[in-house]
Amino acid sequence: MIIERTNDEIIIRILKNIVTDELQRIINFLNYKEATASSKTRQKDVDKLSSDVNKHWWSKHSNKFPRS
Repeated sequence: MIIERTNDEIIIRILKNIVTDELQRIINFLNYKEATASSKTRQKDVDKLSSDVNKHWWSKHSNKFPRS
């Protein structure tokens, strides 16, 4: 693996024998880090929003899932 830093970016070169699914997970994480790097949002606010969205979704769709 070769990591090169330029003025504007970091370039990572990886051998082609890496499993692409694993590489995609790493890329998704890096995309997330890049997108949130300048965010001032607190984790507890994200958790609250996520919880509210999940509750709303389940209240609208719970009838579509059989109960055991």
